[in-house]
Amino acid sequence: MTDQPTGRPAVSELRALSTPPATPTVPVFSPVAVVASCVGFVLIGVIQALYGPSLPAFRDEFGLSPSAAGLGLSAHFAGGVVGVLLFDRLYVRLGNRRILGSSYLLMAAGAAGFALAPNWPVALAAALLAGLGFGGIDYGLNQLFAVGFGKRSTAMLNILNAHFGVGAILGPALIGAVGAEHYPAVFLAFSLANLPLLLCLRGVREHVPQLAPESGRPGGQVLARSLGSVLGVFVTLYVLHVGIEAGVGGWEPTHLETVGYGATAAATATSVYWLMMTVGRFLVAPLALRFSPQSIIAVSCAGMTVCLLLAAVPGLAPYAYAGVGLFIAPIFPTGLPWLNRAAPRARRAGAVVIAASMAGGVAAGPALGKAIEWSGVRAVPLLLCGVSALCLAATLWLIRATRTH
Repeated sequence: MTDQPTGRPAVSELRALSTPPATPTVPVFSPVAVVASCVGFVLIGVIQALYGPSLPAFRDEFGLSPSAAGLGLSAHFAGGVVGVLLFDRLYVRLGNRRILGSSYLLMAAGAAGFALAPNWPVALAAALLAGLGFGGIDYGLNQLFAVGFGKRSTAMLNILNAHFGVGAILGPALIGAVGAEHYPAVFLAFSLANLPLLLCLRGVREHVPQLAPESGRPGGQVLARSLGSVLGVFVTLYVLHVGIEAGVGGWEPTHLETVGYGATAAATATSVYWLMMTVGRFLVAPLALRFSPQSIIAVSCAGMTVCLLLAAVPGLAPYAYAGVGLFIAPIFPTGLPWLNRAAPRARRAGAVVIAASMAGGVAAGPALGKAIEWSGVRAVPLLLCGVSALCLAATLWLIRATRTH
């Protein structure tokens, strides 16, 4: 979400950022494996973005309320949380190829199960299984890209995560092209697309030496007394902003149809939302050379809040949602280096943040669905605007708390 949306950098990126990375003596990826990894991130972007445009169809098929239908995406994110934490624990024991191979198989099996599910409980179990594979791929590839390219690792991470956005654009576009009622065929095709990537795992190095933290790095203890509160607010920021990302991706089509747009136009507008997230990641790269992460995230949260407010105006809604995608894009990848500099000794901070970001997706479905039952679909942008304002408040607090660092 992935940045998000947004792509999801793993805990080892934070560890690697604490020292100047050294280029491994043995390449971590063959050229074919690099391409396959980018395709893998396209696929995890596709599956996350398929649930929203398909939501009206499986609501009709299974007779679901809005909050019950939102559990599909929540189950996916719940599996992602478990996948990140589980594979973080098993990484050293299993090795990279088994981590990635099992993750691709889990995601393929889950997508096929969701397509063929005879009832909603089985569909939820399949979404959970697909999410488990999603989390393993997200964790595994980010971890390898963070240490596998030496000084080019940060650039390669940006390229990898941009492909998540490509997949998130394709998902709603496919549903819009074939019709939401044919979502099982799209999920099945996505399931099969995972399998050829297993053949490319020979080009992935099995074990990569972990980089040791820099013992003499200044400033590592600046926030020792407030480390817990800083990490807590970072987690809050990530939970809330990924909740917004998932909320817009999941409910934008329904909201636009409610205010008068056709199904095809609503699905296309959702694709534009994901497109703007991808564009935003590319645009922030040169900006990050001139502006601090704090400034970028503060502007992003402020812009996101204004755009969600404007989305309550029917005539502006599709354009405002596109603006939300543009502003939300930099938050996830830009926040991780900020976290690393603020708390370089918090070794597991990255895993906690990634899991928390997916927890935002878990909570977004039922929470927003229940709020919609109370206030109506037309209130979707205003509800998300309130959450975005909380993101801005959390960012301003973090700026003050980490200023001395």
